Amino acid sequence: MRAIVYESFKGPLTIQKVSDPTPLENGVVIKVKATGLCRSDWHGWMGHDQDIKLPHVPGHELAGVIEATGKNVRNFSIGDRVTVPFVCGCGSCGQCISGNHQICDHQSQPGFTHWGSFAEYVVIDYADTNLVKLPDEINDITAAALGCRFITSFRAIVAQGKVTAGQYVAIHGCGGVGLSAIMIANALGAQVVAIDINPENLLLAKELGATHTINATNNQDIVKHIKSISNGGAHVSVDALGSATTCFNSIANLRKQGKHIQVGLMTGDHQHPKIPMDRVLADELEIIGSHGMQAYKYSEMLDMIKNGTLQPDKLIQHTITLEQAITALPNMDTFDTKSMQVIHSF
Repeated sequence: MRAIVYESFKGPLTIQKVSDPTPLENGVVIKVKATGLCRSDWHGWMGHDQDIKLPHVPGHELAGVIEATGKNVRNFSIGDRVTVPFVCGCGSCGQCISGNHQICDHQSQPGFTHWGSFAEYVVIDYADTNLVKLPDEINDITAAALGCRFITSFRAIVAQGKVTAGQYVAIHGCGGVGLSAIMIANALGAQVVAIDINPENLLLAKELGATHTINATNNQDIVKHIKSISNGGAHVSVDALGSATTCFNSIANLRKQGKHIQVGLMTGDHQHPKIPMDRVLADELEIIGSHGMQAYKYSEMLDMIKNGTLQPDKLIQHTITLEQAITALPNMDTFDTKSMQVIHSF
C-alpha cells in the first residue's frame, strides 16, 4: 500500500510502498476513504509523543470501509462503513469495563501507538469495542473530521462541561478544536465567547455561533473583558489551544463554581503551567480534562449531525491529496489554516 512515512522526528515525509496490514483475531483492516490532518499529527512528527516508534505512518482521524476482519469480530463485517475514535480501548481493563474507553489502561491510538491512516489501509484492534458504523447521511469526508477534534469537543462540552442553554461558555483558541466546541455549545443554546489572535478565525467563530469574539492580540486584559461580557465570568471555559497563557486565562475567567475544561495538548514548557489555585479554592472551581470520546457514545452526536443541529462539514477548509499532505503536515505550526483539511485521495 501507499503511505506517508517519516523515519526521523522533524525529518522528511515521503510516500512509500509498504506492506499491506493484516488484522489480529479481534481486529479489522479498514480501507481508508478519508482522513483528517490534525495538529496532533504535527506533535507526533515533532517527537512530542513517546509512543511513536520509527519509522512511522501518521494519521488518526479516519473514515473508511472494512476490508478484512479477524475471526473473533462479531459486530462488524466486510463492507461496513466505519469510523473510530482516536483513543481505542482494550475492552477488558477496569476503565473499559466502567465504560471509560477513552482512558483505557492499555489504549491504542492509530498514528501514535501503531501506524495510522495516512495510508491506503489501517489496522484497528478490538474492533467490537472501538468501531462506529456510519449512517448513510454522513459522507466519508465529514466522518473523517469527527475522529479527534470534533468528538473531543463534543465530550468536553456535553459530558464534561454539561453545558446548558443560557450559560456563558468561553473558548480559548479557534482552531479545529475550538471551532468545533463553539458549534456544539451554540447548538446547546449557550452564549459563546470566542478568543483567538487571528481575525479570520474569529470571523468564522462568529459564523459558527459565537455571540462575542475577542482578539487577544489587541486586548490588554482578556479575563476582565470576558467577565464583563458574561456578567461575572464564564460558567464553562475551554482551553482549546494548549498553552500556559490560554490555560491560565481559561481558569481565571470563570465565575464561582465554574468549570475549566482542558482539551488543548500541553507540550514542552507548557506541560506544567501556573494556575490561579487561590481562585480554584475560594470559588470552588472545577478543573477537568477531556480526552476523546468512547465509540458507544457516538449515537447522540451522529443524530445531531443527521438532523442538521450540528454541521461539522462547515469546519472543513478543503480536501487534499496524500502528496499534498507531505507539505501540509509540517506547516501545521504556522496557524495559517482556520479550519480542517482532509486527505481524500490516496
